[in-house]
Amino acid sequence: MSEFVFRTAAEIEAGLPHLRQSPADHGVLEAIVIRPGPGKRQSLMACRLSPEAGTEGDRWADNCWLKLPDGGPDPDVQICIMNARMIQLIAGDKPSWSQAGDNLFVDFDLRRENLLTGQRLRIGACLVEITGQPHNGCQKFGERFGSDALAWVNSPQGKQLRLRGVYAKVIQAAIVRVGDPIIKVPSDLPLDSAAGR
Repeated sequence: MSEFVFRTAAEIEAGLPHLRQSPADHGVLEAIVIRPGPGKRQSLMACRLSPEAGTEGDRWADNCWLKLPDGGPDPDVQICIMNARMIQLIAGDKPSWSQAGDNLFVDFDLRRENLLTGQRLRIGACLVEITGQPHNGCQKFGERFGSDALAWVNSPQGKQLRLRGVYAKVIQAAIVRVGDPIIKVPSDLPLDSAAGR
């Protein structure tokens, strides 16, 4: 049972202008969540991201829904990222954000025009790369946040804005912390420079 009131379609639409003001080049990591097991959530102030384990402690490495031909977890769905303004709009205060099941909640513009597939982001000292795997709302999302929220994130406008979020894979490991800055970096920048070292 949800602990918050489901937002109506009109309320979500009214909140979109604020969401559209998310920074396009210099954002902030607002929250970190791992899923240790089915239905379980743990909010963290800091966590290591790595190419081998994704958001370390998360179930991606052991129970990923998308597999490679060899049976391993697909890195294209390694890190789930959602706009912090969107989750606040539909869920309210931070204790409820973890219900979305995403790993990183960011105050950053996730629109397709701003983050093309292959775009790299530096989050603190970590480097991640946006993948082309669509991040769509599912039945569980609708149960947690309401049918109007589900319809909005899966609508053409919702997908263009990436209201449900985006997937990324880790290029260079590091510990990330709530409050870390997020910046766009060129994909051809040497790793040491891109990671701010």
